[in-house]
Amino acid sequence: MASSYEQFIKVANDRDVLFVFGAGASIAEGAPLQKDILKLIYESSDEALASSEAAIEVREFISENFDVSEDNFPSLESVFGYLDYFINKKECLGKQYNTNKIVSIKESLLKLIHHTIAVPQSSRDSAYRSFWELVYNINTNISVVTMNYDTLLDESFDFIYSKGGYLDYCIELMNYHHYQDISSFDWWINPRSPVQVFNNKNPFSIKLIKAHGSLNWKYCNCCNQVLLTAWDTKIDLSTMGFKGVIGACCGQPEDIEFDLKCPLDGNDFQTFIVPPSHIKDLSHPAINKLLDEAAIEIRKAKKIVFVGYSFPEADVHIKALFKKNMRKNTLVHVVDPYMNNLIHSNYKSISDSVTFFEKGFSKYIDEDLTSVLSENIA
Repeated sequence: MASSYEQFIKVANDRDVLFVFGAGASIAEGAPLQKDILKLIYESSDEALASSEAAIEVREFISENFDVSEDNFPSLESVFGYLDYFINKKECLGKQYNTNKIVSIKESLLKLIHHTIAVPQSSRDSAYRSFWELVYNINTNISVVTMNYDTLLDESFDFIYSKGGYLDYCIELMNYHHYQDISSFDWWINPRSPVQVFNNKNPFSIKLIKAHGSLNWKYCNCCNQVLLTAWDTKIDLSTMGFKGVIGACCGQPEDIEFDLKCPLDGNDFQTFIVPPSHIKDLSHPAINKLLDEAAIEIRKAKKIVFVGYSFPEADVHIKALFKKNMRKNTLVHVVDPYMNNLIHSNYKSISDSVTFFEKGFSKYIDEDLTSVLSENIA
């Protein structure tokens, strides 16, 4: 019979490696690039997306305010920046687009992005899976900051839960509190509280800081709490609401979908992603908490590995975060198969100790990750 007891997870004072993931890390997993999302919204073969009121509303607004001839789609930064300008100034854009309408268009675009990104799923032979396998086998004293909304990295961690590993999302989730109205399927263990230990197996936790939010986080602006729907990112574009799923693996003959509402007050959930705008609203308390946690990990890191991230202009707050908090002696790896002068310049402006790897994430895992994880082990 298995013996068990509770204990706090001990976390090292310094971090051997901090990994920072941008969109380039998820491309190989099937996630679309930001520059391709508007094209997908215009040309998708997904009937639910193409015919939805949200897509019609967004396409009409973009076509009237940007040049979309000859596949010349604007960047998401441009579209969100334009919408945010009128929202922040509380100004109308002519008779057709009052402030409420512009807010509605922004929310529609956010949910279309959510729907578009939520489609890909990691496989057992994915780069993220290989990444986690090496981390588990070599060195778990790492942390991760990602600017990606997708859940590919989270889902690839699934095999480690049974080995005593926990993901620490670094925000207070309502899942940690077993409220009467929260399904036990959505209960989640808080790795910062005592955890159950079986057969003296040492538990460990890894910080996964999703600095711009996540598709599997749902925010209620009534109780101001976040629900983690760990393997559930589905959104219904016909109702603009989130769908929960009870899977066939849970004793049901097939998946059962239901309208997902806040279990505490019945309020509709909102998307919890920070759009790629030049005018970012970073005032949300959960986002502030995530950026604070990221700053702590940057200061603690002996080495920082950036994968598929180029410090885009809309992420000036991320560049400032690293510039302010990175230690002088921190080593930096930059992994990107499409290296150019701008990427070189962006990284040289934050560190004098940069090594560039002009290769994809999978190749970096195969050729370099083992030594990177091994170097700082005592």
